[in-house]
Amino acid sequence: MRANFWSRKKILVTGGAGFLGSFVVEKLIQERGVSPDNIRIPRSKDMDLRIWNNCLKAVKDIDIVIHIAGRGGGIGYNKKYPGSLFYDNIIMNTHLMEAARQEGVEKFVGIGTVCSYPKYTPVPFKEENLWDGYPEETNASYGLAKKMMLVQSQAYRQQYGFNSIHLLLINLYGPRDNFDPEQSHVIPALIKKMFDAKLEGKKEVVVWGTGKATREFLYVEDAAEGIILATEKYNKPEPVNLGSGFEISIKELAELIAELVGFDGEIKWDTTKPDGQPRRCLDVSKAWKEFGFKAKTDFREGLKKTIEWYKEWRGIK
Repeated sequence: MRANFWSRKKILVTGGAGFLGSFVVEKLIQERGVSPDNIRIPRSKDMDLRIWNNCLKAVKDIDIVIHIAGRGGGIGYNKKYPGSLFYDNIIMNTHLMEAARQEGVEKFVGIGTVCSYPKYTPVPFKEENLWDGYPEETNASYGLAKKMMLVQSQAYRQQYGFNSIHLLLINLYGPRDNFDPEQSHVIPALIKKMFDAKLEGKKEVVVWGTGKATREFLYVEDAAEGIILATEKYNKPEPVNLGSGFEISIKELAELIAELVGFDGEIKWDTTKPDGQPRRCLDVSKAWKEFGFKAKTDFREGLKKTIEWYKEWRGIK
């Protein structure tokens, strides 16, 4: 079924040269037998998808759109640039889906975010709770811009019969992640901090917040497989969570990364900085029921692989 599904399909993967997108593209080629010639990967420097005409060009003669491209970052980045995060994401998503509809694209796979959930959502987060409140303030503009892609998706299905699906992704981690201190999420930020402290002989590392907030993480290769399975098998209007169903506190996470990196100094908490959403953990039963997706990578093993990649990337012996 898988091979038949992808046979002769022309696929647009926005963000296909980025962290998650590069793994999706690799899996399509190596595990689904898609010819690289049938995958289009627009680069932001050449094709800014906030511009309508570029979206029209991107979807020309395309059968499937997997829309991963977006602008986002950790709490600090989201607090600093809420306006641009809202505008860039909502304009890109809206233009691209409309262009895909006009072009007669067979299927549009929109990649949403856990940041779209209300700040206080019963744990584990169920898809039905998505509209029960306002998102956590530091992520709200990003989360709401992504949420509007779901609204557009459902409206287009209702009016035009357009086959668009929406996946709600939890925080990702893994090799090729973004380690830029201004933009990085918590795992790459902590890995960099711990290595920097270790290499510079520092006795302590300062981490934002209280450490009490919890997060769930999904290994990037698992996420890529989930997206591909949903593309193959899921054709309904309701959003679906993609996660691991595993919850860990930021304090435990920092201690685990320190152990794996070999940093034995003190971890201090800057409680003047925000924790972000108090808890995050997804109910992942729907993804299993609808398209047979379950995360496979053990968290500790995934962290080790991420750290090994980072060491190699930075040339750390």
